Amino acid sequence: MKEVTEQGAYLELASRCARAEHCQHDLLEKMRQWGMTEEARTRVLERLTKERYVDDERYARAFVKDKIRYNKWGRRKVEQALWAKHISDDIRERVLDEIDDDEYLAVLRPLLKQKRKSTTGKTAYEQNSKLIRFALGRGFTMDHIRQCMDTDGIEDSEYLDQDS
Repeated sequence: MKEVTEQGAYLELASRCARAEHCQHDLLEKMRQWGMTEEARTRVLERLTKERYVDDERYARAFVKDKIRYNKWGRRKVEQALWAKHISDDIRERVLDEIDDDEYLAVLRPLLKQKRKSTTGKTAYEQNSKLIRFALGRGFTMDHIRQCMDTDGIEDSEYLDQDS
């Protein structure tokens, strides 16, 4: 791999950031792979930040929105992914607190309803336990899972589908 200059790294990363959101950690890691010195990485990252190509809060907002809507992840799983990307605690908390509970439940309800169709169990208790483990694995909190299973009546919606 050939040596990447500061200007070359700046142009490449600015181009990448213009096409999609990236966090500071990803860019630093990419420059480290290119073999750039610590000082050069810092200068390039400061320039990208100053010129608003990279913004961790903007990245976190887009990341959270995408992971919840398209990947059907819960808050805990998204929070862990942001932590792994080295997004600061205050940005993580602020962005995750912006999640609308109605939108969050609108993702979980159909997910549980669909999973219930393919979940087998000898008893309703066993089937519900499997559903709860599935939702917890997706990063949803027990409060939201209970709310969807108890008050929203996933079982009731199944009976409506059978009558149609």
